[in-house]
Amino acid sequence: MRQLVINGDDFGLTPGINAGMIDAHRDGVLTSVSAMAGAPAIDEALRLARATPTLGVGCHLTLVDGTPVLPASQLPTLTEDGRFRPTWSALLAAGLTGRLSLSEVERELAAQIDRVRSGGVTPTHLDSHKHVHLWPPVFAIVARLAARFGIPVVRVPYERPAAGLIARHAGEAAARRQAVENLLMAPWAWRAGRLLARHGLPPAPRFTGRAITGLWSVAAVEQIVRHLPEGRSELMAHPGYPDAALDAVRTRLRAARADEIAVLRAPAIRAAVAREGIQLVPHGAGAAV
Repeated sequence: MRQLVINGDDFGLTPGINAGMIDAHRDGVLTSVSAMAGAPAIDEALRLARATPTLGVGCHLTLVDGTPVLPASQLPTLTEDGRFRPTWSALLAAGLTGRLSLSEVERELAAQIDRVRSGGVTPTHLDSHKHVHLWPPVFAIVARLAARFGIPVVRVPYERPAAGLIARHAGEAAARRQAVENLLMAPWAWRAGRLLARHGLPPAPRFTGRAITGLWSVAAVEQIVRHLPEGRSELMAHPGYPDAALDAVRTRLRAARADEIAVLRAPAIRAAVAREGIQLVPHGAGAAV
């Protein structure tokens, strides 16, 4: 059997993103979302999640380009001027030069999970903004927190086969670049799988969607559906309605979010899923096949 989780990242970032994800779930094929605990529209997101019990809701753990849940004064190595560092590379540089406290990272990530739980939502999975949790020291913390909180799924954001992905997108510059970035993560992804096993956690669903981030089309998603392997897979999405709040956010995904809603609601995608005999499931729905 082939099962597919279609997960929307950035739930709680803006009201338009919240509304778009709910529409993509109710009227389309989105099955799960990942909530950003420190984001401006998180209260609304958790209220919508409680009212939509068919939607799987996890934590989109954030260590860059956002605001912490704990007071910034408690996170002196993790924040600057009350916010996280703006980029992945800045966080990594701090970690590699000994300027980052991993105990601060663990306390903040635990607080983010607690924020979602205190909002009346039991998290089904963990992933992260900009995939920062794939960095091995942070992934070790995330795996430990997943075991501690009884969260069954941790994303390993690595698309396989990596070399084949590059070949498939050879003629598309943006997708090819993202496929190359994916390939570079292979050593970290391998280590992540070992860390999950060490903490008694199941293997992550097979991950897809990284190369087409910001480049969605019906044809691209149909291709993913046609080539979905046996077992459980996760397709990463970023649906949402662009709004004034999004204009104030540092993100390259703007109009592309509305494009994703259209694809997720397209009859052709639902037909492709049915034709291939794929079962759509949220994260946390029973055991992976």
